[in-house]
Amino acid sequence: MAETIQLFATCLVDSLFPKVGEAVVEVLRGVGAQVSVPSDQTCCGQPAFNAGYLGPARRMAKHTIKVLEDTVGPVVVPSGSCAAMIRKGYLELFVDDTEWLTRAMEIAERTYEFSEFLVDRLFVTDLGASYSGRLAYHPSCHLLRELGIDHQPLTLLGEVAGAQIHPLEPVCCGFGGLFAVDQPDISTEMLARKLEQVTASGAEVVVGCDVSCLMHIEGGLRHNGSTIRCAHVAQILAGREPVLR
Repeated sequence: MAETIQLFATCLVDSLFPKVGEAVVEVLRGVGAQVSVPSDQTCCGQPAFNAGYLGPARRMAKHTIKVLEDTVGPVVVPSGSCAAMIRKGYLELFVDDTEWLTRAMEIAERTYEFSEFLVDRLFVTDLGASYSGRLAYHPSCHLLRELGIDHQPLTLLGEVAGAQIHPLEPVCCGFGGLFAVDQPDISTEMLARKLEQVTASGAEVVVGCDVSCLMHIEGGLRHNGSTIRCAHVAQILAGREPVLR
């Protein structure tokens, strides 16, 4: 029997970019997995956590833990930042609460970021995808620095027939969740630096593993009148139109 995967879709995918979620499901089913989407899932609590609202963050974390405890199988998250929150942030939130720390650790041990799950858990790298053109890969901060996921997305993209892959330097795009709201001037300068990288790459599409970063980058590209667009790695692997939606 195929392994059942619990998809933690994330708020942004669920609310703003459902096509990304569909691509994730398509890829996972294509490698033989059954995909379940726990209906009671909500926000992982990262925005509140990053803003220092630890009480609300704990409430959201407890809800997420309870929802996932009622499931079996690996939890797959199409976002480095949300996966990092569950695997790292929850342990920090409950460091002084033995009961909830134990429960958080059990969920953390089951949780994988999407590209990590394919490469490190399923040992799948070639999904038969193709793309004719140049793709720039943006390594998002939480994915790279908190989870240490670096080669997995590039390994998957490297097997996409016809694609030319240009890894961008690991420079923050300036989004950082609430950081872009709290520090708009600094965020704008950081984004400008990232956009310079993107333009210099000669790519037609920027690919990443976090729709939050991609949304921020695409907003800047559109503001500048650029024709370069952004797409989640799952959209490329599923052979879907490389447009963030």
